[in-house]
Amino acid sequence: MTSSSSTFEKLLTSRGSRRGLWLLPLVIAIAMALWLAATTSQFGQSSNLANLVAQGMPLLITAVGQMFVVLVGGLDLSIGSVVSFTTAILALDLPGFVTIPAVFVLAGLIGATNGYCVTRLSVHPIVATLSMQYIVLGITRVLRPVSGGAVPDSVRWMVEGSLFGIPLPVFWGIVTMLVAWKLLYGSRYGLHLFAIGGGVASGSADAARNFGIPANRNILLAYVICTLFAALAGVFLAGRIVSGDPNVGLLMELDAITAVAIGGTQLSGGVGSLHGTVIGVAALALLSNGMNLLNVTPFVQTAIKGILLMAVVALQSRKKIGL
Repeated sequence: MTSSSSTFEKLLTSRGSRRGLWLLPLVIAIAMALWLAATTSQFGQSSNLANLVAQGMPLLITAVGQMFVVLVGGLDLSIGSVVSFTTAILALDLPGFVTIPAVFVLAGLIGATNGYCVTRLSVHPIVATLSMQYIVLGITRVLRPVSGGAVPDSVRWMVEGSLFGIPLPVFWGIVTMLVAWKLLYGSRYGLHLFAIGGGVASGSADAARNFGIPANRNILLAYVICTLFAALAGVFLAGRIVSGDPNVGLLMELDAITAVAIGGTQLSGGVGSLHGTVIGVAALALLSNGMNLLNVTPFVQTAIKGILLMAVVALQSRKKIGL
């Protein structure tokens, strides 16, 4: 009995686990879904559920990418601009076989620049990525001052189509999680990320290097992965809105950070899990969907998300915030 109680306590508090606190957010997400189903007639409708998946997919993709950077004690504030930049590139009057590869190459270069500034130039992650946010946003608004243009039909089909009767957005989520799972748990790289972040969180940033782990290279790669996922989210959004929009990624970086933190990933680094991030995304998507159904204004929604992020970070058990 004592053993079972101890196991449950560890799950509930995440004590002694590098996966973070994920069980409690899962319970909250389930309770939220049940409450919305009981109090609103629209929530359980198939159209709303399909819309919930489509609306939550960009957040899932960007949050998974953000998690890689957070695990090493960093942060990427440029991903919202990368999402907008991606839609602007795709809306140029160019064929899809040119623009689609281009957005991922450019996103990789943005991530590599972020990582280089953080690892080689010792620029604080917030300063480096915030600067990049403004740079990319400025370029985006030169390319596309207002929303408009048209994206390739192939991009639209990848989002609006279906396969075996299943909407394609579902496959976007599956592929995103499979790739992230392989990187985090099916490769040595994932072990290195946790080791690097654990050292940063404990105040020993060089701990991983002392064991022969190429920390700078792995951190730089984490930033590249983050922006590549942001570009993927941009492709998805471009297919949904069928145009380029310089504002479509606005505040998406904060939503991604909030989802990652809700899912139990410690912002000090070294602790977190893929399933926790998925749970955090689900909880935040349900919250947004519920507020929309209850006709809560977007301004109030933004304020509530800000309060939620502050509360989640304040409740994280940590020696210090590694930012």
